[in-house]
Amino acid sequence: MDPTSPMHIGTKIKKIDISLEKNTEIISKNISNFLTKGDVVYLIGELGVGKTTFVRFVINHLQEKFKLEPTEIPSPTFNIVNEYKIKDYKIMHYDLYRIKDDSELKNIGIFENDSDSILFIEWPEVIKNKPKKLIELNFNYEENLNKRNLIINSSYKKNLINAFR
Repeated sequence: MDPTSPMHIGTKIKKIDISLEKNTEIISKNISNFLTKGDVVYLIGELGVGKTTFVRFVINHLQEKFKLEPTEIPSPTFNIVNEYKIKDYKIMHYDLYRIKDDSELKNIGIFENDSDSILFIEWPEVIKNKPKKLIELNFNYEENLNKRNLIINSSYKKNLINAFR
């Protein structure tokens, strides 16, 4: 399936095929055009399903867009957060895999000054209160580990959701 063409299914949920890394790159580039300061992007899904790869493509696309050299985008699993400055954008990439409960989030200041940044948060299930400017990206394996899909959900960014319907 072409990741830029709409796929109609009975429920109002659209599964975007990201089995090929090229599809993930195309989708991430398209989504990066909708992101603004203050956006919080939850990346939900199992280990290895493509969450960090998606963030890498978004950040590298923004770097290219502003004529900056693309940088390596490692997983923040051990650091918990990696920060990137791209022109007027500050991008915070969190990995909460090792965080056990919501109280630990206060120590890392996850939502401090979030109106100046775009936050990408892997393993957000530990967060109790959802932010208002939330985009949820659900990464899923299908019948085997070779097929994957992405489901986009946001009550805040209707224009983003409509772009992929």
